[in-house]
Amino acid sequence: MTKKKKLSGDQKKTLINNILQTYLLNPHSGLNYKQVSKRLGIEDRARKDLVRLLIEELYRSQELVESKRGKYQINPEGERYKKSAKTHMTGKVDMKQSGKAYVIPDEKTGDIFISAANTNHALHGDYVRVSLFPIRKGRKREGEIVEVIKRNKTQFVGILEIAKNFAFVIPDTSSMPMDIFIPRENLNKARSGQKVIATITEWPEHSQNPFGKINHILGQPGDNQVEMQSILAEFDFPLSFGDKSEKEANRIPAGIPEKEIKSRKDFRDTFTITVDPADAKDFDDAISLKKLKNSHWEVGVHIADVSYYVKPGMAIDQEAYERGTSIYLVDRVIPMLPERLSNQLCSLQPQTDRLCFSALFELDENGKIYKEWFGKTIIHSDRRFAYEEVQAIIETGRGEFADEIRVLNTIATALRNERFRKGSINFETQEVRFKLDKDGKPLSIYLREMKESNKLIEDFMLLANRRVAEKIGKKRGDRPVKTFIYRVHDTPSPDKLDAFVDFLKKLGYKMNLSSNKTLAQSFNRLFHDIQGTGTENMIETIAIRTMAKALYSTHNIGHYGLAFPYYTHFTSPIRRYPDLMVHRILQDYLNGAPSVKQEVYEPMCDHASEMERKAIEAERTSVKYKQTEYMLDKVGEEFDGLISGVSKWGIFVEIVGTKCEGMVPLRDLEDDFYYLDEENFQVIGQRYGYQYQLGDKVRIRVKRIDLGKKQMDFTLVS
Repeated sequence: MTKKKKLSGDQKKTLINNILQTYLLNPHSGLNYKQVSKRLGIEDRARKDLVRLLIEELYRSQELVESKRGKYQINPEGERYKKSAKTHMTGKVDMKQSGKAYVIPDEKTGDIFISAANTNHALHGDYVRVSLFPIRKGRKREGEIVEVIKRNKTQFVGILEIAKNFAFVIPDTSSMPMDIFIPRENLNKARSGQKVIATITEWPEHSQNPFGKINHILGQPGDNQVEMQSILAEFDFPLSFGDKSEKEANRIPAGIPEKEIKSRKDFRDTFTITVDPADAKDFDDAISLKKLKNSHWEVGVHIADVSYYVKPGMAIDQEAYERGTSIYLVDRVIPMLPERLSNQLCSLQPQTDRLCFSALFELDENGKIYKEWFGKTIIHSDRRFAYEEVQAIIETGRGEFADEIRVLNTIATALRNERFRKGSINFETQEVRFKLDKDGKPLSIYLREMKESNKLIEDFMLLANRRVAEKIGKKRGDRPVKTFIYRVHDTPSPDKLDAFVDFLKKLGYKMNLSSNKTLAQSFNRLFHDIQGTGTENMIETIAIRTMAKALYSTHNIGHYGLAFPYYTHFTSPIRRYPDLMVHRILQDYLNGAPSVKQEVYEPMCDHASEMERKAIEAERTSVKYKQTEYMLDKVGEEFDGLISGVSKWGIFVEIVGTKCEGMVPLRDLEDDFYYLDEENFQVIGQRYGYQYQLGDKVRIRVKRIDLGKKQMDFTLVS
């Protein structure tokens, strides 16, 4: 018979600490002595008994509390738990396809990792409370979601699958990692295989899947109308206007009262044009030009006066606020305002009297401003131009109103050069466009670049936006600055910027970080130097990722990218709600009204920024869908591409000329075992050291297309 070995004092203390650490790492789980022993790797009966006795001892000393009979948890009121970490934080969930998640805390102190077992019914975008686990050396911050404070969304688009006694909706979005259980009585006549909108109705505590009901049948997957509506529904945009809004719009008279005309500056006899894309229907800005006796030029930036028609308290106004913006999908525009307003009464159509809110400037051909005026006007556009028509006139010097367009282009060019001289960053972006057949099927893809005609209009819009913001925001004498809505853009994150600069050094490029102006000049010089090089795509991609996102706010921090200390959005009230707010506030201030309340308008700015973000995501999703649809019949074909991203899963390649992006899984690279070198934006072969870097030219073959998931898989040819 062997004698039981008695633990020394130090051994007992170590075991107690290990037991407490186990409970601290699982603060919301009730564990019995067997479960604790298993986590500690204790298998023999004697030591398990000892764990049981020590747990009971810790319970008596109130280090632990009993959650259920025989099961214990760490005492949340105990000093040991309070000292171990800040116990709770709040933030937004970033859910991954695998079911694990990260919570982005309000405090901006770094993301908190949440294992799939600890998400506790939280979903992507939810605002939650997290209980933090004690930080372990060398490990990322981890926690458990203990409360969903606010759901981001309860409505999901997906494909319905019906079995004998139940049904599930398989969501389209990869950020929703579980299917939605649909009881048969909640099918609402939907059939298996249809694309539907499902709403989560409840989520029982012990159920892995949420329960829901079908509240809208979209139709058959693959149908263009169904897929475009699916994208709108996925991002919670309404599929139609409310009855109240439509009725209000239809009641608005088309005629302009004579009294209203007399109260405005009349520009109907001044040369005025609109310049827009060829397929545009809503024209919310026009440019006028008049030669003055002193040889200066009077340029008018005339913006559709939506505020005349849409008043606070109207159903149209409430719905426009909720939408926040118009949405531009590949084959359609989802307007912020009903069509009677957006395409008719407010649209600055040619040869038609229209009401405007205008910014008037007296300038010379060098872009120097001598006088300015802001106020309500009436215009009569002489001609509607497409960008292509104006571009042809700029290039040839011939065409209708060629002299006027030459003057406007000369002034716009001077304004642009001055903007770049003061530190504006010259981001040249390409837009993906499609030629579609009558059913919305993509026949071809082309890239649209910004030309001088686009820049001509852009620079006058920038001028109006800047000077309106300066008019209200710039302090003059002892006059208090009134609350206003600004379009702000912060400086790049120092960490991101340092990483970008270090990376450029390896490629032989330098950046001057001594001031915002020199940094912007460095960016512009860099973009010039890399044109036509193999690294152009890579460097431009990383540069854009380095930048902060532009937002709406009543707190002015300036616009870094444009190098404007004051900037707003005044020029597109048909399609952006913040511009409508700016028109109303500006007119009130011109009439001598006191300052509006910042605490009222800042939440409205936050909402507008969020709706803009969602609209951009919806637009990108529609482009991705059409790109994937275009590639459906090209499986097996080869294309030239550029590496557009790298991850631990694979290499992302963008096809030259169409920007169709797919992934080459690392597991398919059979010549070596490749690992991610995140710092240098590349993957490297472990044995032979071959590298695939962001921006590299490659040849790919299309391997597989999944239209439902909008995914393309490629293989490398060379």
